[in-house]
Amino acid sequence: MANDSIDNLARLLAETVPQGLRSVRDDLEKNFRSVLQSGLTKLDLVTREEFAVQEAVLARTREKLDALEQRLADLATEKPAKKSTGKKAAKKPASKKKVSKKKTAR
Repeated sequence: MANDSIDNLARLLAETVPQGLRSVRDDLEKNFRSVLQSGLTKLDLVTREEFAVQEAVLARTREKLDALEQRLADLATEKPAKKSTGKKAAKKPASKKKVSKKKTAR
C-alpha cells in the first residue's frame, strides 16, 4: 500500500510539470518516485502492524492504570480501623531493684 501511495504521489508531481517539459515527464516521475522512497526510508517509521501492537499495549496499560488509580482513591477514602504511625512505642528498660546487702555479724 505504501508503494501505491508513493506511485500516486510521484504521478501527481509529474502531472504538475509544465507543458514544455512533458517530454521528460516519465523520467521525472521515476526520479520523483526514487526521491520519495529514499526520503521515506531515511525516516524511522513503523509498519501498521507494529503500530497496532503498540496501540493495544498502550490500551491495556491505560486500563491497568485507571484500575490502580480507582483502587488508590478507594483506599484513600476508607477510614483506617486503627490509626498507626508505623512506629512502635519504645520499651522502657526494666528498672533495677536495689539489692541491699545485710551486714552479718561475725
